[in-house]
Amino acid sequence: MKPLWIGNVKIEKPLALAPMAGVTDQPFRLLCREQGAGLVCTEMVSAKAILYKNKNTGMLMAIDEKERPAALQLFGCEPEVMAEAARQIEERNFDILDVNMGCPVPKVVNNGEGSALMKNPKLAGEIVKALVKAVKKPVTVKIRKGFDGEHVNAVEMAKILEDAGAAAIAVHGRTREQFYSGRADWEIIRRVKEAVSIPVIGNGDVDSPDAAAALLRETGCDGVMIARGAQGNPWIFSRVLRYLEDGTLLPLPDRQEVKEMIFRHGAMLIAAKGEYTGIREMRKHVAWYTAGFPHSAKLRGRINTVESLAELREVLESL
Repeated sequence: MKPLWIGNVKIEKPLALAPMAGVTDQPFRLLCREQGAGLVCTEMVSAKAILYKNKNTGMLMAIDEKERPAALQLFGCEPEVMAEAARQIEERNFDILDVNMGCPVPKVVNNGEGSALMKNPKLAGEIVKALVKAVKKPVTVKIRKGFDGEHVNAVEMAKILEDAGAAAIAVHGRTREQFYSGRADWEIIRRVKEAVSIPVIGNGDVDSPDAAAALLRETGCDGVMIARGAQGNPWIFSRVLRYLEDGTLLPLPDRQEVKEMIFRHGAMLIAAKGEYTGIREMRKHVAWYTAGFPHSAKLRGRINTVESLAELREVLESL
């Protein structure tokens, strides 16, 4: 894979970890970066929360130097609020400012934010224009195929965003109406790629090295973004990279590797958030890591009662 330039930021390996609320916190981003993700992105951060000095926002925006290059993702729907928030945080050590125009969650959409902006391309363009004017760092946008099947407008959106100054666009090949169900439409990603001259990153249904190669081949996009395919599976990045480099399909990690990764991930989460919060957040990750293990339903029941790193170790040693 050739390096990808987003504005003045060089992405050595154009393989990105998608922003996912409640998933892509700093510990998980670091693990994915170690495995070869060329770009990682924070969980989405509310522009209003930045302006209101919300105490939880600082942790969401914390980026380790070892993660870089890293994108910080903002969400909001008021150009002046977004621009002011961006100005206040520009000195932080992120490399790219990403705008969320794809989140399908009702409480976000009902505020006119996230994928609701797919219904208002003019406002979407004004937001990007305001951000590009406010900060020197490259501004990128994550969009969807459209809001619903009757309004598939990713190509129109992409052109407006490019004209507004966006440095790159990531396209998830599903509508908001679909959330994460059904198949992602890679054809719309190809159409966006053909319509704009800025880099286009394809997203949707990349859960294996073969799928990543197929997405690149079928769409001509400049990079691949992996979301749910990385949950409980940070190794997907190293496996995709090797496959794209020389066609080698590396084996899946064995059980011992998985157990070691779970323990390390848990320890990192606890170090970052304290034992009470860290171990509880780790529970969902363990369910993802161990999906497909024998008796995985029973294992999830045990994991959901774990209260400490020591207890997590005990459960892992019994596997």
